[in-house]
Amino acid sequence: MSLKQRIIVGALTGALGIAGAVVTWFEGRSLVTYLDPVGIPTICDGITSGVQLGQAATEAECDALLAEELGKAMGAVDRLAVHEQPDTRRAALASFVYNVGAGAFARSTLLRLLNAGDAAGACAELSRWVYAGGKQLSGLVKRRATERELCEVGL
Repeated sequence: MSLKQRIIVGALTGALGIAGAVVTWFEGRSLVTYLDPVGIPTICDGITSGVQLGQAATEAECDALLAEELGKAMGAVDRLAVHEQPDTRRAALASFVYNVGAGAFARSTLLRLLNAGDAAGACAELSRWVYAGGKQLSGLVKRRATERELCEVGL
């Protein structure tokens, strides 16, 4: 199933479903730990919190971790954004927060612009977040382009 098809299916369940489609598409799933491009131990769908090399997980454990972490990311978006956002923008921002963390989002120019009512400027900021470990990563360029496209729906 293509990313576009996944997003359409995810839209049936709202922002969380859309965000889940984006996250799983770009993160991929590994049942054993691996080092991400900057050397952080990672498992399942990009989970890093508390992960150590040598760990393994089941599909069910990965599903539970994804739901928990995606819920936290969506919660951070809803808590930190002062204006109500459409589902597509909430989904894009939740995918972003899932990837960079709530702290980075809280300190970002993106959030400052969003809270100032400049949704277009906030969405444009996503394109700047394509570096990890000081290097531009093609996977992040593609992910941010998708997140930006979702963020800009309706502008």
